Amino acid sequence: MEKQVVIITGAASGMGKATARMFSEAGAAVMLADINGKAVETLAAELTADGGETLWTTCDVTDEEQVKEMVEKTVAKFGRLDAAYNNAGIMPDRIETADTPTQSFDKVIDINLKGVWLCMKYELQQMRRQGFGAIVNASSIGGLVGAAGRAGYHAAKHGVIGLTKSAALEYAGKGIRINAVCPGTIETPMVDEMIRSGNLIIEEAMSFAPAGRFGKAEEVASTVLWLCGPASTYVTGQAIAVDGGYTAM
Repeated sequence: MEKQVVIITGAASGMGKATARMFSEAGAAVMLADINGKAVETLAAELTADGGETLWTTCDVTDEEQVKEMVEKTVAKFGRLDAAYNNAGIMPDRIETADTPTQSFDKVIDINLKGVWLCMKYELQQMRRQGFGAIVNASSIGGLVGAAGRAGYHAAKHGVIGLTKSAALEYAGKGIRINAVCPGTIETPMVDEMIRSGNLIIEEAMSFAPAGRFGKAEEVASTVLWLCGPASTYVTGQAIAVDGGYTAM
């Protein structure tokens, strides 16, 4: 990824942070975007100190103007946009569909689905002008299967795969590839918080883990790197599971 320009949303922690580090180490210039401005600024300083080329911005992916500015700042600084990982997302508490507050459902759809669409919209406008680019959207195994108590989350993640496949067909002949990554249970601060709050029971999660362990953020990051890089130039419209075999059961 030497001299490539990449946008990563949700870059301040978890899979976004691991992916940012991996892209930077591979030689890419990285726009780090996150709603947590302090955390993403700190990450930018760390990567720069390690010799990376970075830019950072505070971005709420549900705010169209902020998303537009994120892409514009990237292009103004680096001159183009080669790749993007639309990773920002949330995991709501487990709750039955009949008891889900409308506000909670709207929030998860706005961030996990609309946020991906908004990022794609402005990334694609730039990539279409260039005639090249690669996008990876963050779905989940929740985009491939269902789960009791998580209807809104799974609806959003299924929607991300639909967006990915449809857009991939629109741009397949225009030099732009679009794929989705579908992580299983990955060791991240979000999963740690789910365990602490009781929204994820370790024994239950491990019973659906053929690999016998949770995944590492770096294992997802390496998949994103591959999907954005020169080794996957004939891969588009795919939803790649990184789940230790969960969806093979």
